[in-house]
Amino acid sequence: MHTAPLDAATLEACVSAAVAAPSIFNTQPWRYRLDTDTGTLEVHAAPERTLRHADPVGRALHMSVGASVFNLRVAVAHFGRSPVVRLLPSPDHPGLLATVRPTAPLNRHTVGHRADLYPVIRRRRTSRVPFSGRPLPSPVGAELAEAAHTEGASLTFPVAAETARLLRVAAEAEQRNRADPDRGPESRRWVHADPDDPADIGLPRTALGPQDARERIPLRDFTAQRHSERLPARDFETTPVIALLTTEHDRRADWLRAGQALEHVLLLATVHGLRASLLHQPMEWPDLRRDLNPAPDHTGHAQMLIRLGYGPEGPATPRRDQRVVLGTGR
Repeated sequence: MHTAPLDAATLEACVSAAVAAPSIFNTQPWRYRLDTDTGTLEVHAAPERTLRHADPVGRALHMSVGASVFNLRVAVAHFGRSPVVRLLPSPDHPGLLATVRPTAPLNRHTVGHRADLYPVIRRRRTSRVPFSGRPLPSPVGAELAEAAHTEGASLTFPVAAETARLLRVAAEAEQRNRADPDRGPESRRWVHADPDDPADIGLPRTALGPQDARERIPLRDFTAQRHSERLPARDFETTPVIALLTTEHDRRADWLRAGQALEHVLLLATVHGLRASLLHQPMEWPDLRRDLNPAPDHTGHAQMLIRLGYGPEGPATPRRDQRVVLGTGR
């Protein structure tokens, strides 16, 4: 049965939701193309937005695109359609990472997410400020883990000793990044001083947030020029809540699924009033990424460390205009 394509206003709203997804360094490494014959949205990688040193194999790019695909799924469902997703649909076109076809009618039993995620898409923001010491309620943690499982990934909350070990691994990665002669300049290229920069990419300096002077939590220093003696001591949480996102395999499709799982978790956390920041640094060093694999059997593949807690909302970061990232064709 033929399904009428989305009207122009709905299509614009869906793509606007898609580009609100988080991406590494806010690179937004995606392009959308609408097949006007079928109403299918193609999601392409934007290779000019890759990070040569921090993400040489494109794993983070795929995760970023996966997060964008999840937002698109949520938006399509919000407007009463069922999103049919295919990952890596064309071996002859490796840059085509996914397709999303809106079909009718909406089937809530197959959508796989709560109906209240759409309103928080633009409220979801990375928060790099100190969180309170309020613990994460067990039912909320269980619901977040189930959300990741729905997308083909696993989310675990390590015990205190394992959390401390994971944070040490992340701290080692952050130190390496600051000392690396290539990664520092690459990171700084995506930081700009003007939040209204017409380039509409990267991270405004005002969005970087403070550093933990006591170095309990190794937040990324995007300037790679941190001098701890110049930083005021901030009361970052002493017992941070850290979640580890893993997948059973480590192929391109798994990276896309991990991105969808990450955004599902982040949106659901936002519904519950939680804030989040991402500790991606150890994912950028193969040996340290292997060290993150869950003990004691070290099975699975680490995809992201997520810091969760209660605290202030993070600042908004710029997004490319959806009209820039969307093309049409037959």
